[in-house]
Amino acid sequence: MANNRKLGKKTDVRLQMVNSQASELLWHGKIETTVDRAKEVRKVAEKMLTLAINTYEDTVTVTKQKLNQKDEKINVEFVNDGPKKLAARRKIMATLEDLQEIQGDKEKKADYKARTADVKHPLVEKLFRDLAPKYAKRAEELGQKGGYTRIIKLGNRRGDDAEVCILELV
Repeated sequence: MANNRKLGKKTDVRLQMVNSQASELLWHGKIETTVDRAKEVRKVAEKMLTLAINTYEDTVTVTKQKLNQKDEKINVEFVNDGPKKLAARRKIMATLEDLQEIQGDKEKKADYKARTADVKHPLVEKLFRDLAPKYAKRAEELGQKGGYTRIIKLGNRRGDDAEVCILELV
């Protein structure tokens, strides 16, 4: 029998909460939550990370003809996702929330727009560009896959005596 924690919520609310917290974990690197929630969030986050790690190198180079300003045909190369990476990207987008980039305190609006112009789904891009190569290298060095998260218990919360922890990416 599977050990599914219901966390006192209905199925749709529970799944949304866990996926939302997994998105926050992958975006910020750590979250503070209860131990039972952390164990459920860990499952989702590690699955999404593994999916990204296994497919982040699957790219295809495509050459297309384009007209330049002088109406001459020139060949332009594009790097597209391969079929496995595209399927993984779609699954990740279906599971996780799409968090948006936040403008820095002293960052100008023009700089912010220039930095985020080509990124439509920042969390998915962060997974494939930053986290997947980092953890693939880590797996190669240590010779193990998985174990991308760590739970640090903090004790009990004052109001309801729930056991609280920090869930963070290793």
